[in-house]
Amino acid sequence: MPVRALCRLFDIAPSTYYEREQKKDLIDAERLQQRSVVTRLFNKSNGSAGQRTLVTQLAMQGINMGRYKVAALMKEAKLVSKQPGGHRYKTNGKVHSTVENKLQRQFDVAGPNQVWCGDITYIWADSQWVYLAVVIDLYARKVIGWAISRSPDSALAIKALEMAYHLRGQPKGVMFH
Repeated sequence: MPVRALCRLFDIAPSTYYEREQKKDLIDAERLQQRSVVTRLFNKSNGSAGQRTLVTQLAMQGINMGRYKVAALMKEAKLVSKQPGGHRYKTNGKVHSTVENKLQRQFDVAGPNQVWCGDITYIWADSQWVYLAVVIDLYARKVIGWAISRSPDSALAIKALEMAYHLRGQPKGVMFH
Protein backbone atom coordinates (compact mmCIF):
# COMPACT_ATOMS: atom_id res chain seq x y z
CA MET A 1 0.00 0.00 0.00
CA PRO A 2 1.42 3.44 -0.84
CA VAL A 3 2.51 5.82 1.94
CA ARG A 4 -0.14 8.44 1.12
CA ALA A 5 -2.97 5.86 1.36
CA LEU A 6 -1.68 4.61 4.75
CA CYS A 7 -1.35 8.15 6.06
CA ARG A 8 -4.91 8.93 4.95
CA LEU A 9 -6.10 5.72 6.66
CA PHE A 10 -4.50 6.73 9.99
CA ASP A 11 -5.35 10.42 9.57
CA ILE A 12 -1.76 11.69 9.67
CA ALA A 13 0.04 13.97 7.26
CA PRO A 14 2.52 12.27 4.89
CA SER A 15 5.13 14.81 6.02
CA THR A 16 4.91 13.33 9.53
CA TYR A 17 5.80 9.91 8.14
CA TYR A 18 8.74 11.23 6.10
CA GLU A 19 10.06 13.29 9.05
CA ARG A 20 9.99 10.19 11.25
CA GLU A 21 11.79 8.18 8.57
CA GLN A 22 14.57 10.78 8.42
CA LYS A 23 15.04 10.81 12.21
CA LYS A 24 14.96 7.04 12.83
CA ASP A 25 18.65 6.58 12.01
CA LEU A 26 19.83 9.57 14.05
CA ILE A 27 21.53 8.77 17.36
CA ASP A 28 19.94 10.43 20.40
CA ALA A 29 23.02 11.29 22.50
CA GLU A 30 20.95 12.45 25.48
CA ARG A 31 19.00 9.18 25.60
CA LEU A 32 22.22 7.15 25.34
CA GLN A 33 23.67 9.11 28.26
CA GLN A 34 20.51 8.56 30.32
CA ARG A 35 20.56 4.85 29.53
CA SER A 36 24.21 4.59 30.60
CA VAL A 37 23.43 6.28 33.95
CA VAL A 38 20.50 3.91 34.53
CA THR A 39 22.67 0.92 33.59
CA ARG A 40 25.47 2.05 35.93
CA LEU A 41 23.07 2.41 38.89
CA PHE A 42 21.42 -0.91 38.05
CA ASN A 43 24.78 -2.70 37.95
CA LYS A 44 25.85 -1.00 41.18
CA SER A 45 22.82 -2.64 42.85
CA ASN A 46 23.95 -6.06 41.61
CA GLY A 47 20.89 -6.23 39.39
CA SER A 48 18.35 -5.85 42.19
CA ALA A 49 17.17 -2.24 41.64
CA GLY A 50 13.82 -1.84 39.92
CA GLN A 51 12.43 1.21 38.20
CA ARG A 52 11.16 2.85 41.42
CA THR A 53 14.50 2.40 43.18
CA LEU A 54 16.35 3.75 40.17
CA VAL A 55 14.08 6.82 40.03
CA THR A 56 14.93 7.51 43.69
CA GLN A 57 18.65 7.03 43.10
CA LEU A 58 18.55 9.30 40.04
CA ALA A 59 16.74 11.99 42.06
CA MET A 60 19.46 11.76 44.74
CA GLN A 61 21.94 12.59 41.99
CA GLY A 62 19.84 15.55 40.86
CA ILE A 63 18.43 13.81 37.77
CA ASN A 64 14.65 14.02 37.53
CA MET A 65 13.27 11.18 35.45
CA GLY A 66 9.88 9.49 35.57
CA ARG A 67 9.50 5.82 36.32
CA TYR A 68 8.02 5.01 32.90
CA LYS A 69 11.02 6.55 31.17
CA VAL A 70 13.34 4.58 33.47
CA ALA A 71 11.33 1.44 32.64
CA ALA A 72 11.72 2.16 28.91
CA LEU A 73 15.47 2.74 29.30
CA MET A 74 15.77 -0.51 31.28
CA LYS A 75 13.89 -2.35 28.53
CA GLU A 76 16.16 -0.87 25.84
CA ALA A 77 19.24 -1.94 27.82
CA LYS A 78 17.68 -5.37 28.53
CA LEU A 79 17.92 -4.82 32.30
CA VAL A 80 15.62 -6.99 34.41
CA SER A 81 15.50 -6.55 38.17
CA LYS A 82 16.08 -9.74 40.09
CA GLN A 83 15.16 -10.19 43.73
CA PRO A 84 16.51 -12.79 46.14
CA GLY A 85 14.65 -16.06 46.12
CA GLY A 86 12.38 -17.21 48.86
CA HIS A 87 13.69 -18.53 52.13
CA ARG A 88 13.08 -21.94 53.65
CA TYR A 89 14.41 -23.22 56.94
CA LYS A 90 16.30 -26.46 56.58
CA THR A 91 15.29 -29.25 58.91
CA ASN A 92 17.35 -32.24 59.94
CA GLY A 93 14.29 -34.46 60.24
CA LYS A 94 14.50 -34.82 64.04
CA VAL A 95 11.43 -33.88 66.04
CA HIS A 96 12.06 -32.06 69.33
CA SER A 97 9.90 -32.67 72.34
CA THR A 98 7.69 -29.81 73.49
CA VAL A 99 9.03 -27.82 76.43
CA GLU A 100 6.72 -26.35 79.05
CA ASN A 101 6.14 -22.59 78.78
CA LYS A 102 7.16 -21.38 82.25
CA LEU A 103 7.08 -17.67 81.35
CA GLN A 104 3.32 -17.74 80.55
CA ARG A 105 3.53 -14.36 78.74
CA GLN A 106 4.64 -12.52 81.91
CA PHE A 107 6.92 -10.09 80.08
CA ASP A 108 7.10 -7.44 82.83
CA VAL A 109 10.15 -8.33 84.91
CA ALA A 110 11.13 -6.77 88.28
CA GLY A 111 14.90 -6.57 87.67
CA PRO A 112 17.76 -7.26 85.27
CA ASN A 113 19.11 -10.75 84.57
CA GLN A 114 15.94 -12.54 85.65
CA VAL A 115 14.39 -13.38 82.28
CA TRP A 116 16.07 -13.32 78.90
CA CYS A 117 14.40 -14.20 75.64
CA GLY A 118 15.77 -14.83 72.19
CA ASP A 119 14.94 -15.40 68.58
CA ILE A 120 16.57 -16.26 65.27
CA THR A 121 15.78 -14.49 62.01
CA TYR A 122 17.27 -14.51 58.55
CA ILE A 123 18.77 -11.66 56.54
CA TRP A 124 19.73 -11.44 52.85
CA ALA A 125 23.37 -10.30 52.82
CA ASP A 126 26.10 -10.55 50.22
CA SER A 127 24.02 -12.71 47.84
CA GLN A 128 23.11 -15.29 50.48
CA TRP A 129 20.90 -15.87 53.52
CA VAL A 130 22.55 -15.46 56.91
CA TYR A 131 20.95 -16.06 60.29
CA LEU A 132 20.95 -13.67 63.24
CA ALA A 133 20.29 -14.85 66.78
CA VAL A 134 19.61 -12.26 69.47
CA VAL A 135 19.19 -12.41 73.25
CA ILE A 136 17.19 -9.68 75.00
CA ASP A 137 16.91 -8.92 78.70
CA LEU A 138 13.17 -8.46 79.30
CA TYR A 139 13.79 -5.97 82.11
CA ALA A 140 15.95 -3.57 80.07
CA ARG A 141 14.33 -4.46 76.71
CA LYS A 142 17.80 -4.32 75.16
CA VAL A 143 19.82 -6.74 73.06
CA ILE A 144 22.48 -8.17 75.33
CA GLY A 145 23.89 -10.85 73.03
CA TRP A 146 23.88 -11.73 69.37
CA ALA A 147 25.54 -13.98 66.79
CA ILE A 148 25.48 -14.44 63.01
CA SER A 149 25.89 -17.70 61.12
CA ARG A 150 25.18 -19.32 57.77
CA SER A 151 23.03 -21.98 59.41
CA PRO A 152 20.20 -21.68 61.98
CA ASP A 153 21.43 -24.35 64.34
CA SER A 154 21.89 -24.69 68.10
CA ALA A 155 25.51 -23.50 67.82
CA LEU A 156 24.20 -20.11 66.66
CA ALA A 157 21.86 -19.80 69.65
CA ILE A 158 24.63 -20.91 72.03
CA LYS A 159 27.00 -18.23 70.69
CA ALA A 160 24.41 -15.51 71.30
CA LEU A 161 23.68 -16.84 74.79
CA GLU A 162 27.38 -17.05 75.65
CA MET A 163 27.88 -13.43 74.58
CA ALA A 164 24.98 -12.32 76.81
CA TYR A 165 26.19 -14.47 79.71
CA HIS A 166 29.71 -13.03 79.64
CA LEU A 167 28.64 -9.42 78.99
CA ARG A 168 26.23 -9.57 81.94
CA GLY A 169 28.85 -10.90 84.38
CA GLN A 170 27.84 -14.58 84.35
CA PRO A 171 24.56 -14.23 86.31
CA LYS A 172 22.95 -17.21 88.07
CA GLY A 173 19.33 -18.34 87.90
CA VAL A 174 18.35 -16.59 84.65
CA MET A 175 15.29 -17.97 82.85
CA PHE A 176 15.75 -18.10 79.08
CA HIS A 177 12.61 -18.12 77.01
